[in-house]
Amino acid sequence: MSAPGAAALSKPYLEGLALGELRFQRCAACGRAQRLARHACAWCGAPQPRWQTAAGTGTVFALTEVRRAPTDAFRALVPYTLVLVDLDEGARLMGHGSEGLRIGDRVRGHCTDIAGQRLVRFEPQPPG
Repeated sequence: MSAPGAAALSKPYLEGLALGELRFQRCAACGRAQRLARHACAWCGAPQPRWQTAAGTGTVFALTEVRRAPTDAFRALVPYTLVLVDLDEGARLMGHGSEGLRIGDRVRGHCTDIAGQRLVRFEPQPPG
């Protein structure tokens, strides 16, 4: 069961996915990007961080290969890669990753339908 208000808190993020946007929060007071949606800044405590749209580019921070599906909807995808990406704007975002990604690789994220859900997928970013 999710925490009270979690659905409302993540609504701008999910609306962004539906529009093909990767959104994150940035504090209006201190300017820091948040890794998770919150009602206040995790760094300085200022209320109501603002939602922004990321360019979608970043660097792979960590990854793992999933071999055991969390739900029946993902069973056909196993094995698949999940990545944590440090976006260029400073937020960290999790998403599906293309095969062969490594820590430190530059990637570009996009919104796509995976297992019947609108999710983020990261692909290698072409040089240049």
